[in-house]
Amino acid sequence: MASEPSAAPSMTTHVSTATDEITRVFTWEEGARIEVRNLGGEVVIEANAAGLKTLADHLLTLAQDGTPDGAHLHLEENNGLEEGSVGLVLERCDDE
Repeated sequence: MASEPSAAPSMTTHVSTATDEITRVFTWEEGARIEVRNLGGEVVIEANAAGLKTLADHLLTLAQDGTPDGAHLHLEENNGLEEGSVGLVLERCDDE
């Protein structure tokens, strides 16, 4: 993983779901570094401790009661992920 400055947003990102207008707040831990690589048959998510806590918080935010099916968060290179990362979408899906 690159040791360059973090690509994490410098401030909190607010996402408002379109179906019920409930605002979900996604936050980044100070110094979070997250890199996502596609190795063909598998995807590797590599992160420092702050990055892992950030991802865990993002998932817990999507898991909150009242969050609608289909609510999601896009993470991309230089928008939450390190340079060279492939995009990552975290999405809630309650349908089986």
